[in-house]
Amino acid sequence: MHSAVVGLTLSAAVLHALWNALLRSGGDRLWSVTVMSFVTTAISIPAALLLPAPLSGCWPYVAVSAVLQVGYAIFLAYAYRHGELGQVYPVIRGSVPLLVTLGGFLLASQRLSRPGLLGIVLVSAGITSLALGRDRVSTKALLLALATAVFVACYVVVDGIGVRLAGNAQSYTAWIFLTYGALLPVASLPLRGRLTDRVRTGETAKAVAGGVLSLGSYGAMISALALGKLGAVSALRETSVVFSVLLGRMLLGEPLTRRRLAACTVVAIGAACIAYAA
Repeated sequence: MHSAVVGLTLSAAVLHALWNALLRSGGDRLWSVTVMSFVTTAISIPAALLLPAPLSGCWPYVAVSAVLQVGYAIFLAYAYRHGELGQVYPVIRGSVPLLVTLGGFLLASQRLSRPGLLGIVLVSAGITSLALGRDRVSTKALLLALATAVFVACYVVVDGIGVRLAGNAQSYTAWIFLTYGALLPVASLPLRGRLTDRVRTGETAKAVAGGVLSLGSYGAMISALALGKLGAVSALRETSVVFSVLLGRMLLGEPLTRRRLAACTVVAIGAACIAYAA
C-alpha cells in the first residue's frame, strides 16, 4: 500500500476517533451532535448548488439514509451518556461490519470467506470481552451501542444502493448532509428540552470542532479510497478502535487496562478481516 494511502487512512481513523472523543466529553451531547450537523450542512450547501443534481431514482434513498443517520446520531449521543469512549466506540465500529456481513449472508446469500468468518469470530469475542469483567460496559450502554450500529449498518446498505442511482457520488453525499442537517434539529431539540447556558460556553465551540473533524475524517477516507484498494483501506481504517481507547485515556481519563486494550485490538483485527474479505 502506498505511503500516501496509509497516511490518509490513518488520519481518517484518528480524526473519527477524535470527534467521537469530543462528543463523549461534552455535557450536552444531543446539542453537540446538532451543532455538528449545522457545520456539515453549512459546508454542503455550496457543494449541492454547484454540483449536478442527483438523478431522480436516488431521492427515496437520500430520504431514508438521512432518517437513519438521524437515528444514528441520537442513539450515539445517548450511548455516550451511559458508557465510556473506550467501551462504546469499539462495540459500534466492530458491530457494523459484523452486521453488514451477516446481513449479506442471511438476506442475499453472500458466501462468507475464511477471513470473513475469522473476523466475525474475533469481533464477537472482543465485544463479549468488553461486556464482561470488572470494567465492563453497562447493559444500557451496550444495548444503545448495538442499536447505533444497526442504524449505521442500515444506512451503509441504503447508501450503497442510492449512490449508484445518483449519477454523482459527491452530489448524493451533499444532499444527504443537507437533508440530515434539516431533520436532526427537528428530532433532537425536543428530546433535549430547554436550551441551557451550555449553548453559550465552550460546549458549542467543541461541537463545531467536532463537526470539522468529522468532515476531515470523511474527506481523508474518500481520498484514500480513490487512491488505494477498497479492502485494504477499509481494513486499515478499523485501527480507529484502538485509537479510541488511547484517546479515552489521554483526553477523558478513562482507564486503560490491558484487558480493554486487548479486547479493542481483537475487535479492530476482526473488523479488518471482515473489511479485507469484502
